Parts: sequence; C-alpha cells; structure tokens
Amino acid sequence: PGQVMFCTLNTHKVDMEKLLGGQIGLEDFIFAHTKGQRKEVEVFKSEEALGLTITDNGAGYAFIKRIREGSVIDRIPVISVGDMIEAIDGQSLVGARHYEVAKMLKELPRGRTFALQLTEPRKAFGRGQPHGSDPQNLRRWRRHQNVGGPRSSEGIPEIQGGAGAQVPGGTPKPGGGLMGTHTATMVELGRDARDPDALAQALDSQLGDFAFPDEFVFDVWGAIGDAKVGR
Repeated sequence: PGQVMFCTLNTHKVDMEKLLGGQIGLEDFIFAHTKGQRKEVEVFKSEEALGLTITDNGAGYAFIKRIREGSVIDRIPVISVGDMIEAIDGQSLVGARHYEVAKMLKELPRGRTFALQLTEPRKAFGRGQPHGSDPQNLRRWRRHQNVGGPRSSEGIPEIQGGAGAQVPGGTPKPGGGLMGTHTATMVELGRDARDPDALAQALDSQLGDFAFPDEFVFDVWGAIGDAKVGR
C-alpha cells in the first residue's frame, strides 16, 4: 500500500479526470498507480504562477493533477501530470495536503531557481514514458513503415479484424483483413500469458512489426479473459 500514489477508475492511464472517487460499481475496475522513477528538476520561477493544479490522495502524497498549456512547468518536458511532489528544495512534503504544497510553491519568490523532487507513476505495462519521450511515436513510425493497407488520418495503417470484428485503430469489414491471419497466434499468446504485461511482451516478440498500442493489448487481454470464463 505504501507504494500506491493514486488510483484511477476503469482506465490504466494516468488520467486525472478518472481518479477514484466515492462510488464504485460492481463492474468497475480500479487501477493502482505505484511509485516509479524518481527525478529532481531545477525550475526557474520566471512568472508568479507556475501553471500547476495540485491534488492529493488523502494519505500523504500530493501530485500534479493538471499543467496549464504554455506555463512555466509546461515548458519542462520531464515534469508530467501524475508526478508526486516529494520535496521542494530538499524539504519533504510527504504528509502534506495539496493546498499546503500549492501555498509553498506560490510563496517562492519570482526570479529564483528552486529544486523539485518528484516521483513519477510507474508506467502501465512498463511501456509508457513521460511526455516528450513517448516511444508510441516510434511504434507508430514502425507500423507506418512495415505494414501495408489503408492509412488513417494520422498516416497509420488501419488494422482490420475478421468477420465484422472491430479492432482498435481499424474499421469493421466482413471477412479476413490484415489481422485475420494472426488471430490464432494472439489467442495462443493470451492463453499462456499470466497478465497484460506478459501478453504485451509476447505480442512484441511474435508480432512486433504491428507495434500494438497499450489500449489494444488491454482490449485483447480482456476479450481473452471473457472467453476463458464463457462470457
């Protein structure tokens, strides 16, 4: 429990609009975001407002909920939404509420440099990175280079499933399609995988040229899990 920074409801992404609140339905999924890489960043306070909205988990961890576009913090790519603010100039903030952290940042004098000690959430399935160094761009480029077929508006090939199925990133089309010949392989990999991370690694190993995004991997894992229990 001490490793959990915050939880999101029904998404594995660091989505501050989906933070776990009061009510939970019987079919809801809770995703716990645990501590990942620690980092220290020097910030020059060139403006009174840094452009941060801060929240906390009620258990001693304050983290960044929103970064205003064009703000001081937005111009520092290694700082991301979801990062826990662990200390300011070496002063620990573990146990502080969000308004206390916001007050400290506001009271820092303009025109000086201060140090932020941050801890980012561990990336889902070990595949994501902070904004500014997202390997999704590389995966999209590889898919654009290696896979034929119709292109989406982003220049990424549409991926079509079999027999009227909808595959994330593609369009429904009766019969066959690009993914049709690989469905059996994906099912076998999913049957043997112990969790989504293992499935992601297996897909990258066997079908790496398709560069499946995390959302697709998660959908496949869910579909195979439903099939296992007869849903």
